[in-house]
Amino acid sequence: MTRRVFFSFEYGHDVSRAMVVRNSWVTQGKEAAGFSDSADFEKVKKGGDATIKKWIRGQLKGTSVTVVLVGSHTCDSKYVQYEIEQSEERGNGLLGIDVSKIKDLDGDTSNRCGRIPEGYPFYFWNRDNGYENMGDWIEKAAKNAGH
Repeated sequence: MTRRVFFSFEYGHDVSRAMVVRNSWVTQGKEAAGFSDSADFEKVKKGGDATIKKWIRGQLKGTSVTVVLVGSHTCDSKYVQYEIEQSEERGNGLLGIDVSKIKDLDGDTSNRCGRIPEGYPFYFWNRDNGYENMGDWIEKAAKNAGH
């Protein structure tokens, strides 16, 4: 079964780190939601809060798991919080992955703001070998949510 996964992350600071995770998922033949190219996302942003929230709800359709990619500013993102809330309402499986130690385009790492979403499994991309193990983490989250 191919599982469609929504990746939640703070776009402004963690997009390059999120792309590492997303690309590892896609290269394994999986389907990812929640990613748009920067031009498309800028158009959505110009529509304001209601447009962004509508876009998020649309991206969540057909997904069974939401993976929150946690970097230095994720905890402060109202849209990541909205994505978590909407995922819980939909009954998606949830998990968090620390992406702060994935190098960005400048070769830098960052700090992690915390462990979100609270009450769900949390993993470390580098330390826990995310490339090899993310599929198992996602399946476990799906099963925990009854999918």
